[in-house]
Amino acid sequence: MKAIKLLPLLLLFVIASCTSVKVYSDYDNNVDFTQYKTYAFHKKGIDRVEISELDKKRILNAIDTELSRKGMTKSENPDLLINILTKERERIDVNQYNAGWGYGWGWGWNPYLWGGRSTYVTSSTEGTLYVDLIDAKKKELVWQGEGIGYLTENRNEKEKQINEFVAKILEQFPPKAK
Repeated sequence: MKAIKLLPLLLLFVIASCTSVKVYSDYDNNVDFTQYKTYAFHKKGIDRVEISELDKKRILNAIDTELSRKGMTKSENPDLLINILTKERERIDVNQYNAGWGYGWGWGWNPYLWGGRSTYVTSSTEGTLYVDLIDAKKKELVWQGEGIGYLTENRNEKEKQINEFVAKILEQFPPKAK
């Protein structure tokens, strides 16, 4: 009986885990990240990103917000240059239910599966956002964050989703000292 009461809660956790952003980061081990206090956006790189200008603005605003929370400031003479890259891919899922006759091992008869083949095809767009931090003096990549998740076309959800992507990516910056 307790298992039945816990089933909806378990289902909620499974659904919530499917919608979250997967985040990865990589960085140069030889860099002292405490030296970086200021940043600017790498305009040439950002101009090449093939997404709408509105989405670029949303991403850059989210990055501004997150870096400000970390005590960094925007500058004309920055320590770091920020660049972004995006990519997306269409994901097609095909699920077949009740694809056989009967149940268990061997042959059997089950009236609930009589002629029961159901195939469901769903598609979704999976997006990846890369945030690159480049040492402005050396012109070398020192840190890269990557967030992967499902995209929405719902305008009301888009800004919230972009903020979540950026916040989760930049949670990993600066890398924790060993």
